[in-house]
Amino acid sequence: MDDRLSQACRLTRLRAGEPAERREDWLAREEPLQLRLNGRDYSVLMRTPGHDRQLALGHLLAEGVISGVDEVLDMVRCAEDEALRGNSLDVILAPGCEVDWPAQSRASASTSSCGVCGKTSIEAVLARRCLPPLGPALQVPAALLTALPEALRQAQPTFAQTGGLHACALFSGGGELLALREDVGRHNALDKLIGWALQEGRWPCSEAILLLSGRVSFEMMQKAAACGVGLVAAISAPSSLAVQFAEQSGQTLVAFLRAGSMNVYTHPQRVVEAGA
Repeated sequence: MDDRLSQACRLTRLRAGEPAERREDWLAREEPLQLRLNGRDYSVLMRTPGHDRQLALGHLLAEGVISGVDEVLDMVRCAEDEALRGNSLDVILAPGCEVDWPAQSRASASTSSCGVCGKTSIEAVLARRCLPPLGPALQVPAALLTALPEALRQAQPTFAQTGGLHACALFSGGGELLALREDVGRHNALDKLIGWALQEGRWPCSEAILLLSGRVSFEMMQKAAACGVGLVAAISAPSSLAVQFAEQSGQTLVAFLRAGSMNVYTHPQRVVEAGA
């Protein structure tokens, strides 16, 4: 098991009618990642270690700091800061890639204080992001979608061990698992997946299905749009703003995905029913 993702702990197990039991358990690991741009502090991400460079790439793309992997020259670990124990990454941007620091500060404040509300704000986000086109209308059989949660679970050994990680996965239109990332933060898991697509030359992902292990928020749909994904499926529930965003962005949003059932909230033309 990858010890970057989990760590052991001792606990006391209490059950009604039984004596207390001391036992070992496994926890999802969570540590801060100090992200810097050209040596200047940018953000601190609370994440599960592993795939940090993909996390940085995906996060910067989703936040509109970069528009492609060619705008990043290098990523360097900042080993001189002993307090961070290597949990610091300096992203060296290409010449001409300028960071609008005041705008980034405002964006961070809006995210942390839920500064996005309603149709007007969604239109503003869609207007200011350089989002890739969703591409041709991918059509997927409903039966294929309902089989994906089990495929996701089978590919999550650390979740099986800890029960404490979110997962995001990209599948081909034929149901093949392309990549999966886990993290204590669902936003981080998706950023890592976007970073993978950038590194592998698979971005934008207009021909892929995105599967989320948890609920679907506005930010998750926005990140999916930044990756060019037109079909987003989730095992849990969507938020109202996620549905509004999907409607306006042209994305198909499927939630409450279970064996044999699902709710298709927007643009149902991408989900093909049996016999249709």
